[in-house]
Amino acid sequence: MSNKVGRSYKQEKPEGRWDAIVIGSGMGGLASAALLARHADARVLVLERHSTAGGFTHTFKRPGFEWDVGVHYIGQCEPGSPVRMLFDEVTNGELAWARMPEVYDRVILHDGESYDLVAGGRRFVDALASRFPGKRAAIERYVSTIIAGTKPGMPFFVDRALPARLSALVGPMLRAPLLRISDRTVEEVVRPIVGDGPLYDVLTAQCGDYGLTPRHASFAIHAMVVGHYLGGGYYPVGGSARIATCAADVIEARGGEIFVAAEVERVVIEGGRAVGVRMSDGRELRAPIVISDAGAPNTYLRLLDPAIGERAGISGMLRAIGPSASHLSLYLGLDRTDAELGLTGTNLWIYPEADREAAFPRYLADADAPIPLVYASFPSSKDPSFAARHPGKSTVELVTLANVDWVRKWQDARWKKRGAEYDAWKAKMSERLLDIAYQHRPSMRGHVVHAELSTPISTRHFTAHPDGEIYGLNHTPERFRLPLRAQTPVPGLFLTGQDLVSCGVAGALFGGALTATAVMRGEMLASLARRAMGRERATRWRGDAVKAKRAERDSATAIEG
Repeated sequence: MSNKVGRSYKQEKPEGRWDAIVIGSGMGGLASAALLARHADARVLVLERHSTAGGFTHTFKRPGFEWDVGVHYIGQCEPGSPVRMLFDEVTNGELAWARMPEVYDRVILHDGESYDLVAGGRRFVDALASRFPGKRAAIERYVSTIIAGTKPGMPFFVDRALPARLSALVGPMLRAPLLRISDRTVEEVVRPIVGDGPLYDVLTAQCGDYGLTPRHASFAIHAMVVGHYLGGGYYPVGGSARIATCAADVIEARGGEIFVAAEVERVVIEGGRAVGVRMSDGRELRAPIVISDAGAPNTYLRLLDPAIGERAGISGMLRAIGPSASHLSLYLGLDRTDAELGLTGTNLWIYPEADREAAFPRYLADADAPIPLVYASFPSSKDPSFAARHPGKSTVELVTLANVDWVRKWQDARWKKRGAEYDAWKAKMSERLLDIAYQHRPSMRGHVVHAELSTPISTRHFTAHPDGEIYGLNHTPERFRLPLRAQTPVPGLFLTGQDLVSCGVAGALFGGALTATAVMRGEMLASLARRAMGRERATRWRGDAVKAKRAERDSATAIEG
């Protein structure tokens, strides 16, 4: 069964009138489109430059195997949680979730000692306190600080969905609590609590989930990530491609469509407002609402006249903050099952080097320097349906940081035809990653029958992120001072995705919800509340942004701005 989602723009063209056009089908774009379809009965067109929809939630296949490219685990997917509620809205409740082992992350430091991160706040504390006698109070204080650090996030991000005039009145009050946290780095907050040594290294080991060392990352993103996983991890049953498949069903049920291999060149502006998009083939598609899930830099610096972002004071700040980390990802296919190899769903954070603040920049400056971090994920053991689809097999993914400059000279060559030198470089890096993995999972040795490395220019090719970045904008303290809003300075043009909130699938999911809320002027929140209380859905697309009046399902739709 194919895991491709979307119709090919090269083979057919979108027809008809649209209530909204979404640029990009990452989690933010899919969420925006599905929520508008469900809560506004909107006909939404989603345009994706890749050959399948889903962004970092898509999967790819090779004979006998399939891998996710970005959904390694997601937290807070227990029934009733806000994350699960939003996923259920976007996927019509058709997406099932498998809970990962209680030990969702295992940290392995340079001396070979390993430490378990156990699901549940109390068990998290107990497990680490058993390894660090005398540090229980410090660990408890750390967890309390993490929980406290997550609470100001919601009002901070809700402000980004408010109309500009309302935000001017209440925004400073909504933003202030998080800014007091986000202005400090992880190191500044955590080191005074737990001191130096291995406990500090363990508690900051998930820094790979946002791509910065503790000295440079905002504590706000650290609190969000650690808090997100405190209750444990989950994985989508059927693989992460199920997210896009289920969301597509919601979008298409309201007359919307998803087109792939559909490159948007520009947002079309007439009379000072967005009225549609121009494709790379010159064709224009029209809608009164345009939503960009292409990332803030691509939106302001490529899809719009750069002068718009300059006048708003955004473009310069985007350049100063810069892109997040790039990465290498080695996809492994093995000829034995997880059970036969003793592989479980627990992620490994492997730190071969002692001082990550020194090791990370040394490695990023020189690819031949020791690799400072390898993250190992075992997707086949996380998905209970994998064995039925691929009997006798298992998959592993090994991820580390990368510098796009290592491979930039090959970026203009065709995908899969970048030459022998590029292939040799990838083979060398693959062997180095495998050597580290074998040290900790020797049962894998001799059973790898497929190995395929993606580099920053692979990511750049599929996402159009200029540096192959995976987490959007850098999560420094300055990022949280950036005045990004769902409503851009261009009427009718909205921003969505992880740049609007935070990195990761859950961050992009909430970005989609905020954008749909901004488009609907808050009506979606009322609809969600009614649905949560078991009431019938009875919402319309209201407000100054959009008023939908539909004569019949397939007739032309007029939307007044």
